[in-house]
Amino acid sequence: MSRSIAFFDFDGTITTKDTLLEIFKYRHGKAKFYFVFLLNSPFLVAYKAGIISNQLAKERTLQFFFGGMKEADFNTFCEQFAAEAIPSLIREKALKEIDKLKQAGVEVVIVSASPENWLRPWCATLNLPLLATRLEVNKEKITGKIKGNNCHGEEKVRRIREAYDLSQYNSIYCYGDTSGDKPMLALATHSFYQPFR
Repeated sequence: MSRSIAFFDFDGTITTKDTLLEIFKYRHGKAKFYFVFLLNSPFLVAYKAGIISNQLAKERTLQFFFGGMKEADFNTFCEQFAAEAIPSLIREKALKEIDKLKQAGVEVVIVSASPENWLRPWCATLNLPLLATRLEVNKEKITGKIKGNNCHGEEKVRRIREAYDLSQYNSIYCYGDTSGDKPMLALATHSFYQPFR
């Protein structure tokens, strides 16, 4: 029996903006958002220059915005963000593509570097499985650190292969929009780069 699967990056591919940045703004407002990013500018410049990793730069900002927050409160907040903010960021063309694939019997999976906490509620509304970055919890509080590796670049491929036996699929569709998606796109029999812009 012929089987097909599609892997979609989320931020920038399905959405018009990066939800990691949008959730910071949603929680603290634009003024504090820009102030904290100004404080963290040396880390962001170091990341852009390749001196520190994507993961370290992300952890630094997550610690500033959410470090020490109770996990239950954080998840409640993420559910609110998913319900109130994410829908306005979704690209209509991406939703239509997902629906078309599902109607054709293709398995659709979201693969994202953003934390699963605010993507899981949105994915649940469409009954989509999710592979995403996991956040560390210590004593029932968010530390701001990432558990394991940031789901970015080659880690996306590792997580996909861990969850799915790709040899069982005749067709593999991959959708992405940045260099961090290129390893995932290389898995595909049909790859799409920035398809919905």
